[in-house]
Amino acid sequence: MTRAEATPANADGTGLELAVEPEDTGTRLDVFLAASVEGLSRTRAQRAIDDGDVLVNGALAKAGVKLRAGDRVDLELPEPPPADLVAEDIPLSVVHEDAEVLVLEKAAGMVVHPGSGIASGTVANGLAWRYGTALGGDPWRPGIVHRLDRDTSGLMVVARTPAAHAHLSAQFQARTVTKRYLAMVYGRIFSGEGRCEQPIGRHPQIRVRMAIARAGKGRPALTIYRVLERFDECTLLDVNIRTGRTHQIRVHLAAAGHAVLADETYAKGRSKGLRSAPLRGRVDSIGRQFLHAAFLAFDHPASGARLEFNSSLPEPLSGFLEYCREHVR
Repeated sequence: MTRAEATPANADGTGLELAVEPEDTGTRLDVFLAASVEGLSRTRAQRAIDDGDVLVNGALAKAGVKLRAGDRVDLELPEPPPADLVAEDIPLSVVHEDAEVLVLEKAAGMVVHPGSGIASGTVANGLAWRYGTALGGDPWRPGIVHRLDRDTSGLMVVARTPAAHAHLSAQFQARTVTKRYLAMVYGRIFSGEGRCEQPIGRHPQIRVRMAIARAGKGRPALTIYRVLERFDECTLLDVNIRTGRTHQIRVHLAAAGHAVLADETYAKGRSKGLRSAPLRGRVDSIGRQFLHAAFLAFDHPASGARLEFNSSLPEPLSGFLEYCREHVR
């Protein structure tokens, strides 16, 4: 295979456009990418494909698709893994632990694994200190099978063995894991429930953000929500995600006109539109988005028993909810 001709796909240099030459006809997409982009391993290429960061002729494709001469491959470069994961004695809030799995409550402000210039202080650094790196998956994110955004708190399951990692990953892939969130959003939602099904992909200009994508340009995503409590200018939702796209809840709810309260990425400045000055002050004082992973259920990798976990709202989210119940009806 010859190295393909690559040209920048966007102005910030994070994307590449590759042209498939005749001699590359019949090559798998992941193999082609690993051979064409210097420093890109096949594993990282597969992750980029799974994350929806690779398009073939403008459409999503699977890692095993066979390319043809003249195909155009667009790649959003995945974050390179750190050279080494530094084990750090970071306190982890453990909800459940056995020989196969660990369930944690991640605090808001904590990153799950290194990336985007962050090499320390993450959940993965703490796991490496506690268990080493032989937990399954990539050595720089040992045991990690799913993520929560930095400013989202709540429940996470972590694998303690490679076999458990494979089993849990398969459950996430089959969408048999149940994840529900509590989200306070802007605006009063009058219908009792709703669903968002728009595909999600990288924002075309702001590459650190996600956005609703045109058909065929993003990954399928499904978010279902149910109203728990209504207040004058905000609504508390129980949100169930059937897919696990990056920033999924935040993107879907913002697109529906009900962005997550205090979300600085998808609702920056939104609090200024609130009519109530005291409520504006309360929102601005939260210091994080109002999104909490409150319920998690999965099948135990060894016993097969269905495990369920609940997590209460932490401060300052619980305090904000109590304020609304007392003053914003």
